Amino acid sequence: MSLASMLRRKGPTGFGAGSTADDVTRDLDLSGSTILVTGINSGIGFETMRVLALHGARVVAAARTEEKAREASAKVVGVTLPVACELSDPASIVACVDLLETQGVRLDAVICNAGIMAIPRLEQAFGYELQFFTNHIGHFILVTRLLDRLTEDARVVVVSSGAHRAAPTGGIEFDNLSGERGYRPSRAYGQSKLANLLFAKELARRFEGTARTADAVHPGVIHTNLGRSLPRAAQAGLSIVSPLVLKSTGQGAATQCFVATRPDLAASGEYFADCNIARSSPLSRDPELARRLWDESERIAREVLP
Repeated sequence: MSLASMLRRKGPTGFGAGSTADDVTRDLDLSGSTILVTGINSGIGFETMRVLALHGARVVAAARTEEKAREASAKVVGVTLPVACELSDPASIVACVDLLETQGVRLDAVICNAGIMAIPRLEQAFGYELQFFTNHIGHFILVTRLLDRLTEDARVVVVSSGAHRAAPTGGIEFDNLSGERGYRPSRAYGQSKLANLLFAKELARRFEGTARTADAVHPGVIHTNLGRSLPRAAQAGLSIVSPLVLKSTGQGAATQCFVATRPDLAASGEYFADCNIARSSPLSRDPELARRLWDESERIAREVLP
């Protein structure tokens, strides 16, 4: 099947791989809602902020520094609250949450969008492999500390990836979260994306009996600066093939905007791709693995929080 045919196909929701963030929000008025988005300074995070703000949402625009958040926010039309939230720094996360508490901000949705990818050599934060710590632990700390800030029917959207299938055999290497017993960039990234998915599954279980939801999404393969850590040859290859096989930024932001905003959506604990429920790996659907990861994440959070 050609790429053009794939992009034209629609799923049961009426949207598909070719749908953009503008498409899925075109008929929505988000006035009165407040949505936090991490990683808004570039790529699909910026596009998500732009579209949500354009439709009336107040966007809590989180980036690594307040300066980056302000610079990005100044480029969009609508109401934003720029905040610093460096996900590899628990003190920064706590400061972000404290600011929102001080200002009395209530959140209708949290989109855990920020992430790092395929770091070529082992790097660590607080003794843990950096992709796992930033992509999963950072968002785990942020969301769990924001639970009291969520509205009764709030949505948590965690950006995972089809790369979760590249996680190690067994899923999460609990005996190698430091990466020191063996490190491969793509496998470590896959583990972090599996952790994102398991986090959403377990959070959804904990939301049962409430109107709150938690879901994971695969945005698709998009040529953004997420791949800035890839070898130069790989980056050059992406530049060549991107018009042929990669989604645009608008298409990449569509699924997270869809899950965060569509009023007719009541799914929780699901995995979405191309704006429709999709099938994730068997490991990602293992409830015991999800509970074990939650418990370990709580332990790590207690260890690193200031």
